[in-house]
Amino acid sequence: MTGADETRETSKRRDAMRSERAIVEAASRLFAERGVDATVREVAVAAGVGMGTLYRHFPNRADLMVAVYRQQIEACAEAGPALLVSSPSPLQAVHEWVQLFVRFLATKHGLANVWQGDVAGLSALHRVFIERLVPVLAELLDAARRSGEVVADISAYELIRAVGDLVAWAGPDPDYDVRRIVSLVVGGLRQPLFALRPRED
Repeated sequence: MTGADETRETSKRRDAMRSERAIVEAASRLFAERGVDATVREVAVAAGVGMGTLYRHFPNRADLMVAVYRQQIEACAEAGPALLVSSPSPLQAVHEWVQLFVRFLATKHGLANVWQGDVAGLSALHRVFIERLVPVLAELLDAARRSGEVVADISAYELIRAVGDLVAWAGPDPDYDVRRIVSLVVGGLRQPLFALRPRED
């Protein structure tokens, strides 16, 4: 291969990477705004690419959803350390990260419907989600505990599950702002948990 051939191949790879990145970013925006019901044709238009280019990168809808989901996971994970540095306090970093997580979950809505029949694939993606994000939130909570702002005895996994459940059941309701409720939950980390009474069988 000549130097000119290598240059052309390098240029093609860069173009392909730019197209893929544009598709994933466009899909992420559309899925966050409208859910996963947005069509792949709409994604292609938003990304400024043709359908052929989209299908070369993502042969089916599930492939595109996985790419979007992984991008959002990485964005959430990378935001944790950055927020610890930029936020006024560790608890504020926890709050801002959790709100970012809430926005991420908006993209996730409807993913199970896209992956119907592939329980193993959906479970594997969920494991990536847990393994990548729980340690990030744990680091934020540890910092907030060291600063004395968080005293509640709750694990990062419990908090992620609680926030996830709140978002999952939110639904379209103009009288219910899940972000306010999540802020209330994070604010509650300043207080010790109420002691639970023994259950009477």
